[in-house]
Amino acid sequence: MQLAGFLKSKRKEHKLTQHDLSLKAGVGLRFIREMEQGKATLRMDKANQVLALFGAELSVTPKQK
Repeated sequence: MQLAGFLKSKRKEHKLTQHDLSLKAGVGLRFIREMEQGKATLRMDKANQVLALFGAELSVTPKQK
């Protein structure tokens, strides 16, 4: 699953608004919106800060052909 889809589904599963998630994760609302929109460039430390709330983190995976 791609990052944007994962984050959006987990946020909805936990009944959080984007604003609620930004407050819980300690990042800006704009950052959450950009993550969910699939922005190509994000700060990894901030992304991991958000993902940690759902017991996840960024990792390297082989590129699909």
